[in-house]
Amino acid sequence: MAGRKKKSTKPVAQVFNVVYEDGSLSSNRRISGELLVDPFGTEDVMDLAQRAIEEQDAEIAQRSGVAKPPIKAITRA
Repeated sequence: MAGRKKKSTKPVAQVFNVVYEDGSLSSNRRISGELLVDPFGTEDVMDLAQRAIEEQDAEIAQRSGVAKPPIKAITRA
């Protein structure tokens, strides 16, 4: 008989929609749950998500040579 699987304690990835200053929209941006955990509990999840998305955008811009405009708003998808 197989035993029950234990529930994972790892944070699950979350999905966000991003609106940029120029009005462009980037839907369903996946952010790892590990990047959205603040060990001190002082930062908001949306601030952590924005920082992670900005880092993703910087990496993409470095590879492609095309920079994204600044982020205007972030919402959960």
